[in-house]
Amino acid sequence: MRVLLDTCVIYPSILRSILLGAASKDLFVPLWSERIIEEWRRAAARNHEEAEATIEIALLRVNWPNAQVKMGPEDHNLFLPDENDVHVLQAAIEGGAEELLTANLKDFPTTILSDHGLIRRSPDDFLLEMAMANRLEILEIVEVVRKEAIRRSGVSINNRKMLKSSRLPRLAKFIAG
Repeated sequence: MRVLLDTCVIYPSILRSILLGAASKDLFVPLWSERIIEEWRRAAARNHEEAEATIEIALLRVNWPNAQVKMGPEDHNLFLPDENDVHVLQAAIEGGAEELLTANLKDFPTTILSDHGLIRRSPDDFLLEMAMANRLEILEIVEVVRKEAIRRSGVSINNRKMLKSSRLPRLAKFIAG
């Protein structure tokens, strides 16, 4: 399954790490555009994390060399409530995505996306469904991400708290149960 990742699911780092962990196990094929990556870089720079983002972006390009959608000219026939998000819809269409993964649900109406053969998914729903089908793999990914978060921050955290703070409450409940 080909899934376009919106900027808001690539940045923050814990969500990105879980998603890319699932992609590395071939549970889905991630897609993004250069503009989405640049939005991530700018957001990271505002939070004084540009150096880390630059390294992570380089790793993305090495690990998923075919994930970046090559965009054609801007399609002026596409519409979304927020015109600044049209590039995301265009990338999903041009990349042959089946799903668009975003936390920004209100600006990606399902009626508009379905006209283009796309399903809009929230990260929590997407990862919960993935965990229901691939429990052991997702548990392993979450544990690896948790250990890395502890290593970087020096603060101990359990999986449930980490997932809830990453706006993945349903996944947290499923993993705890």
